[in-house]
Amino acid sequence: MSKILIVGPSWVGDMVMAQTVFKALKLQNANACIEVLAPDWSRPILERMPEVSAAHAMPIGHGQFNISARYEIAKRLRKEAFDEAIVLPNSWKSALIPWLAKIPKRTGFLRELRFGLLNDFRILNKKRLPLMIERYHALAYPKNSNDLPRPPFPRLEIDLESRQAAVQKFSVENTLTQPILALCPGAEFGASKRWPEEHYAAVALAKQKEGWSVWIFGSKNDQPVAARIQAATKQQCVDFTGRTSLAEAIDLLSLATSVVTNDSGLMHIAAALQKPLVAVYGSTDPGFTPPLGEHSKIVRLSLACSPCFKRECPLGHHACMKTLQPETVIQTLDLIGTSCAS
Repeated sequence: MSKILIVGPSWVGDMVMAQTVFKALKLQNANACIEVLAPDWSRPILERMPEVSAAHAMPIGHGQFNISARYEIAKRLRKEAFDEAIVLPNSWKSALIPWLAKIPKRTGFLRELRFGLLNDFRILNKKRLPLMIERYHALAYPKNSNDLPRPPFPRLEIDLESRQAAVQKFSVENTLTQPILALCPGAEFGASKRWPEEHYAAVALAKQKEGWSVWIFGSKNDQPVAARIQAATKQQCVDFTGRTSLAEAIDLLSLATSVVTNDSGLMHIAAALQKPLVAVYGSTDPGFTPPLGEHSKIVRLSLACSPCFKRECPLGHHACMKTLQPETVIQTLDLIGTSCAS
C-alpha cells in the first residue's frame, strides 16, 4: 500500500480544489493511503472528502518560518513512513517539512529555488495548465505524463446527522419547506472581490417576493455587510455570519436551493456541494479559479481594468462590481433554476 502525504494549501477554496489530487491518486491506486498536512481549520473540509484517511495539523501560520516547529512536525511525520509527499503550495517553506521528514519522493513545482527539497520537481507550463485545479491534478501523475484525463471536480460528502444537528441548533426547521437562496457576500482576500451589499439585498428581496427563504453565510468579518443586507430586507433573512463553525456552514449550505456568491472559499464549497450557483467576478480571473460545478454560472463585466488581482480597487471606482446590476444575477439565477428543473 502506497502512503502519500499531501502538503495542503492555506486558503479555503484552494483546499477544496486540492481534492482533485486525492481523487486522481485513488483512481490510479485504490489502495493508496492519503493523509494531509494542513491548517487545523481545514479539518471539516477534509473530513468531508472520503479519499482522505487522516489529517495532520499544521500549526505554523501562513508566512511564518519557525524552523524549530517545522522540525518537530517533521520528526513526528518521519515515524509515519510515508512513501511520497506532494507539495501543493509553491513556497520554499512548504517543501521543508517533507525534506526534514526524509520522505523518499517529494513532488511539486519548482518554485522559489526548491532544488534538493524536491526530488521529483516539475516545471510549470502555465499555458498548458491554465487552471489551478489542472496544476494540482498534474502533480498526481508521473513526471512528463501526456494526455492527462480531465481533472475530477471536488465533491464534498455530507453527514446527515451532523447536518440535522446544525438545523436544530440554529432553529431553521421552519424555513426548510421553502426554496432557500444562500448569499455569500464576503471575501477574505479584500474588498475588491465583494459585490456591493445593496446588490445582494436587491437579489434577496426579489427571491423573497417569490416565496424563497434567504440565508446569509460568512465569517465574523462579514457581519457588517450582512447587517446592511438585513436592514434593506427588514431583517427577513437568516444571518449565519460569524455564528457557525466551518463544519456547520458546510452542512447548512448543503441545504440551499441556489447560491449567489463572490469569488471566495464559500463559492468553492458550494460548487463542491453541487449547488446551482451564480458567482460574481470582477477583480479576479475565472480563467484561473472558477467554481467547479455543472450548474455554476459566472457573471462579470470584463472591463479593461479587470482583473487587477488587487485587494482594493487601484482606481478607486470599483466599477467592475458596482456597475454589475442585480437584474443580471437574478436572470442568471432563474436560468439555472430552469436548466436544473428540466
